[in-house]
Amino acid sequence: MSSELFRSPQDPIYIPPMGPDAVTPPDSTLYETMGEAGIIAMLRAFYEELGRSSLAGMFADDREQAAYRSAMFFVGLLGGPPLYAQKYGPPRMRARHLPFRITPAYQQIWLSCFEHVLTRHQEFDMPAESVASFRNFLEGFSAWMVNTAEPTTPPSR
Repeated sequence: MSSELFRSPQDPIYIPPMGPDAVTPPDSTLYETMGEAGIIAMLRAFYEELGRSSLAGMFADDREQAAYRSAMFFVGLLGGPPLYAQKYGPPRMRARHLPFRITPAYQQIWLSCFEHVLTRHQEFDMPAESVASFRNFLEGFSAWMVNTAEPTTPPSR
C-alpha cells in the first residue's frame, strides 16, 4: 500500500465548503429497477476499475469484499433495505474515509472509474434516464469525501 494514499495523524483535515446536505440523493427507486443483484454487479465492476487505477492501494486486498460492502451501502441508498447499517451501523462515510488522503485529484480518478462503469449501465439494469442524476450524486458525494486540500500529483490513471 502506497503511503501517499494515507493521511498521517498530523495532516490537517480539509472540510469542503458544501456540507453533505448539499448533495442531491440519487433516485431512491433505482433499487426497484436494478435489484440487489444489479447493484452488486455494478459495484463489483467499479472495484475492478479501481483495481486497475492508481488508487488500487487505497482499497483492501480483498476487493470483492470491499465491493460487496459498498454495494450494501448503495442498496439502501437506492431504495432497498438498509443492509449496510444493519451490519456495520450508521454509514458515516466521511469519517470512515478519514484514514485515506482524498484530494480533489484522487476524487477525479475515483469518478473516472465510476464513469467507465456507468457507460455499461444497461448491464446492471440501470435505466439510461437515471445515469445523469446518479452521476450528479456521485460528484457531490465524492466532493464531500475530499479531506486533503493540498495538491498532490497522483499517478495517472
